[in-house]
Amino acid sequence: MIEEPTNSSGTVEGVARAPDTLRRRGVAAALGRGPGFTDAGDLVLPVPEPVRGPSGLLAEDALVTMIGRVRGAVGAARRDGHFPLLAGGDCPVILGALAALQDESDRPGLLFTDGHEDAWPPWASPTGEAADCELGLALGLSGTGLAPGLRRVLPRIRAEDVVAVGPRDEGELAAAGIASLAGRVRALVRPAGLTAGGLASAIAGLPAPWWLHTDLDVLATGELAAVDYRQPGGLTWGQLSDITAAALAAGGCAGWSVCIYNPDLDTGYEGADAIVGFIRQVLEAAGRPQR
Repeated sequence: MIEEPTNSSGTVEGVARAPDTLRRRGVAAALGRGPGFTDAGDLVLPVPEPVRGPSGLLAEDALVTMIGRVRGAVGAARRDGHFPLLAGGDCPVILGALAALQDESDRPGLLFTDGHEDAWPPWASPTGEAADCELGLALGLSGTGLAPGLRRVLPRIRAEDVVAVGPRDEGELAAAGIASLAGRVRALVRPAGLTAGGLASAIAGLPAPWWLHTDLDVLATGELAAVDYRQPGGLTWGQLSDITAAALAAGGCAGWSVCIYNPDLDTGYEGADAIVGFIRQVLEAAGRPQR
């Protein structure tokens, strides 16, 4: 387990506090009951500044540093024979994880489980947060509009090597004139279209190694309210658990990130306890993840 305490809004509050909160609610203790668990602790990251940088993103210097340090931590874990679990923090952590996989293979894949498509062009993002943009950044959709320092550290994955499950922000994208990834990535499965057989087929087509990403706002608000950007609809904990356990058990899955829990919105820690239970249960159900 590698903890990644960042918030791409440029603060050290909100989702940046998630790893510490989950630790205090027992995630390391729960995972430590299994064989082979290693707690790598927090990544040391710079204090972000909530100012848009030359690429249009808040805290851009901190983002570049975070990508490099996640890449190093994930790569080291993989070389030591471990299956890295990144506890965030927010979604741009996948940029470092994919960069680490790209050090192993020119063509890593991604199973992206998220309530949003996260492919806004940086300057068009209404928030300026890299968490609006990370999948678009990984796919190279921003073209030449990025600062050289950010462009150098980004992974570059192919659209045909991405399966996106759970996005439900198509109305917001259409209203803003932002093109959807539907029809451009290998598969984009909205909650209403989710079937076990369809998901298994999509996962089977991903090139190994591939990364599993879980943004917890893929859940319905009634299941987890402690997220910043709520939307109608969404998955149940049972659906998310089934998806995640199947993915973790599939061949080629190289690591897992869990992000976007905001403890500031979870005063009784019911959400944190549900997340800890979810992580423990799906790892147990999947057995030892494949390398």
